[in-house]
Amino acid sequence: MTRQTDAGRRQRPERLPGGLSRQALVDRIVRVDHAGEYGAQRIYEGQLAVLGRRPSAKTIRHMKEQEDRHLAAFETLIRQRRVRPTILHPIWRVAGFALGAGTALLGEKAAMACTVAVEEVIDDHYRRQAEALGDDEAELKATIEEFRAEEAEHADIGREHGGEDAVGYPVMRAAIRAGSRAAIWLSERF
Repeated sequence: MTRQTDAGRRQRPERLPGGLSRQALVDRIVRVDHAGEYGAQRIYEGQLAVLGRRPSAKTIRHMKEQEDRHLAAFETLIRQRRVRPTILHPIWRVAGFALGAGTALLGEKAAMACTVAVEEVIDDHYRRQAEALGDDEAELKATIEEFRAEEAEHADIGREHGGEDAVGYPVMRAAIRAGSRAAIWLSERF
């Protein structure tokens, strides 16, 4: 439902009953993105623990360095905006590392398949966040769009390094995507 002013200009949609306030939406975005970047960092740490001396290690380190920068930005936002981090942080610490190490144990292509699956979900997640923010939060939106481009780059890197050729890719991709979406939903709320 969109309100119209007397001059006929459209204004921001009215909040539906039970919907989030603008501040609650922004808090949720900062919380979930902080959690997601932490999880991504842990995935790459898990992959490097297994593949640290393999040819793919340099590529994985590059992606991890970008995730480290993303996490640092959201840690700053968490503090500046006084947003409560997710209470699931300890779970994401273990789960992220386990996902990274587990897929890496299946081989370099499986590790890259993990990257493709996770980053596809994050690309869509960041796109929806940028749309929801509109122009009200220009700086946060710009950060999200910058990081979205790097996450899409990671998915492309995963494809270029054979991620889609991993044994069992369709099943692995579906499971990782479902897990990533569940982690997003949980981290937004808890």
